[in-house]
Parts: sequence; C-alpha cells; structure tokens
Amino acid sequence: MNEQLDAYCAHLRNERQVSEHTRLGYRRDLEKVLTYCAKQQIEQWSDLQLQHVRQLVARLHHDGQSSASLARLLSAVRGLYRYLIREGLSQHDPAAGLAPPKGERRLPKTLDTDRALQLLDGGVDDTFIARRDQAMLELFYSSGLRLSELIQLDRVHLDLSGGLVQVLGKGNKTRILPVGRKAREALQAWLKVRGLGAPSDDALFISRQGRRISPRAVQQRLKLAGERELGQHLHPHMLRHSFASHVLESSQDLRAVQEMLGHADISTTQIYTHLDFQHLASVYDSAHPRAKRNKGTDS
Repeated sequence: MNEQLDAYCAHLRNERQVSEHTRLGYRRDLEKVLTYCAKQQIEQWSDLQLQHVRQLVARLHHDGQSSASLARLLSAVRGLYRYLIREGLSQHDPAAGLAPPKGERRLPKTLDTDRALQLLDGGVDDTFIARRDQAMLELFYSSGLRLSELIQLDRVHLDLSGGLVQVLGKGNKTRILPVGRKAREALQAWLKVRGLGAPSDDALFISRQGRRISPRAVQQRLKLAGERELGQHLHPHMLRHSFASHVLESSQDLRAVQEMLGHADISTTQIYTHLDFQHLASVYDSAHPRAKRNKGTDS
C-alpha cells in the first residue's frame, strides 16, 4: 500500500503537476487512512470499503477534526482511487458519495460601528504609504470589496464624481458599487500622491516601486493598521463582513446587500441576518426591563 501511495504522489507531482503544498496535504491525509488500515489489518487498497471510510471519518470527527479537514481527506481518498482504478489496482472507490459531517457554521468576525470609526477616523500622515493605506481601508469598508477585487482595480474603474466603482467579481461578473463620501475623500487624497510611486501601469493601488500592489502587501498593511488603531488582528474580509452587517442592520434589505456583495446565492448573504439578530438580541437584553433572557426564567 505504501508503494502505491508513493506512486500516486509521484503521479500528482509529475503528471498532474499539483503544488508541493497540495501534494503534501494529500499525503498527510492518506497516511491517516494507511494508519487506520494497519489497525484494521487491511493489506490492499482494494480491500478498503465504504463502511471502513465512514468509520474512519466518524472517529476523526469525534477526535475534533473539522468538517473542512474531513472533506479534504475524502477528496484525497477519491483522487487516490481514481488513480488506482485507472491503473487496474482497484475496482471501486470506497469514498464515493460519502460526505463529511456538517460542521457548525461559524459567523464571520466583524467590527462594530464604533470600532470601525475608531479604525478609520485616526489621523493620517500626508505620505505616499499613509494615504494609500487609508484609501484602501475606506474603500474596503465603504463598498464591501473582496481583496481580489480591490487589487484588480485600475483608475478607469473609479468614478469619483459619480461616487461609483466598477469591480470584477467571482465568475468574471462585473458590478457597480457606491463609494461613500469619506472613501471618495481618501481616494482623492491618495490620487494626489500616487504619482510619487512612478506607476508602471494604470493600477489604482501601487507599491512604492510603482507596481500593482500584491494581495500579501494589502494583508500586511491591514494587519499593521489593526494592531496600531485597534490592538487586534484585522484582515480585508473583516471589513467586507462589517460593511455587510452594518448596511443590513440599517436597511434590512437583504437583496440589496446580496447585490452589493456579488453573492450568486442569497443563502450566502443570509449569514448576516444571524449577525443582525445577535445585535438586536444584545440590545434587547440590555434595554428591556423584563428581558434578562440569559439569566434564567421566572418561576
């Protein structure tokens, strides 16, 4: 079984040309299956059956493996068996049709309104980096952009007089989003100093060397801003989540938020209704004279 696993990993590297990171991840997952097979005295990959894989997944889930990790393991098993079946080393895929246990849906982390204002309303130095970072922060929060959408922006996509920005989202779908007053002001201030970076193209946000800013650089700059202004970790999607939560909290218009976020399915957007309910429940608990729902019931 080890030899066939080695051959499969060589196939991933040489024929499939998957990344080293992906290949090592598959190997680690499949070694868990090997360990299970050794304990069950299963000596051939062809002897592994659906009930075995189901039992392994149940054990790993009981031991704390996340649903996402188990989904990756099942994907690794299915990939291995596609290879084994092609090579005539197995007649079946024991993971076919098997889904991982459903994990608890985690609510996205957001900043409340006061924390968002604390982040954005601090003083800004009149320098290339400071103006650029402030413009990125404001645009993330103003328009709910994904990181990939922000770094793809060119100046031509921005209409400051109309307060609009055109972004290219998932599936190469274009959408037009509003840009708030504070974000427009920050972008105008940034565009005044952008030329100091000797831009190599029309990218809206550039590095000091004049090249389009990288995703990693944006993440690092937001991380530093979060530590400096809030004393906490900050990442681009937290600002997107905060935008969605705050707009929904004020407007109660789920469809509009769906369109602005670029979600194909409204069920993806509905996660923010849970965040909004949490806020309302918190207000109720603190304000209603006969609330105290979490203190026990009246007898």
